[in-house]
Amino acid sequence: MENLNTPAGAPPENNLVWAILCTVMCCMPLGVVAIIKSTKVKELWLQGDHAGAQKAADDAKKYSIWGAVISGIFIVLYIIFMVVIGVAGNM
Repeated sequence: MENLNTPAGAPPENNLVWAILCTVMCCMPLGVVAIIKSTKVKELWLQGDHAGAQKAADDAKKYSIWGAVISGIFIVLYIIFMVVIGVAGNM
């Protein structure tokens, strides 16, 4: 007899590695949100909330990507700022 409390299949990828990398290397606020979302994936899956687990996994990925993109933009703006300051200082 099949156990009805155990969901079929494996839970979606929780993206925890990307969330941790985002927190440590990029943008801490969005990385923390991504970690929280990614840790809920398995719990929701085991509760039978497959849609909620998939949404939490997708959200964790989304926040990790946003954190990396925002950090990249700030790095580029910082480099541009330092170049402009350097050029203005030499005039």
